[in-house]
Amino acid sequence: MSRLIRRTGFALALLLSGCAAQAPQQGHRNPAAMIASAALFDPARFAGPWHVVADFPGPGASSCGITREDWRQTVPGRFEVSGAACGPRGRTGFSAMAVVVGPGRIDLSAGSTRPDLGGEPLWVLWIDADYRVAAIGTPSGRFGMILSRESAARGDLYTAAREVLDFNGYALERLRPR
Repeated sequence: MSRLIRRTGFALALLLSGCAAQAPQQGHRNPAAMIASAALFDPARFAGPWHVVADFPGPGASSCGITREDWRQTVPGRFEVSGAACGPRGRTGFSAMAVVVGPGRIDLSAGSTRPDLGGEPLWVLWIDADYRVAAIGTPSGRFGMILSRESAARGDLYTAAREVLDFNGYALERLRPR
């Protein structure tokens, strides 16, 4: 009997320690989860129009449907980005200069009129081989989205993008399809 109580107590202690080891979630992802950007990201192939087909809404953001972003490469590794984002007052335009600062890492903070990023670099977490669908986010989880070249992402690629967000610690129950 005493042995059973000790085993149960030990199992309970292990269970509780596992719960305590998890970091509290801030933003839309668990900061204890590993996160990685796409090492083989090609900025030249990323250039062009994208549709935001799903995102993690910012505080007070309203739903404003699918928005479009245009990534115009000015020189290798630099973009002029413009488009629309969903904010507390609905759809708002934005523009920014973007610089590739590492493999799959893009700094949009220079002159950006896009407030939802909070000055963090965007990480391209995954992009399919033909550059049709991409999963993008910030390491803090403040921001994340799924981009598609078409206004409706191909189902299998959309599912793959969701799985990558999940693998990188994002709370998929908060992902808002547009």
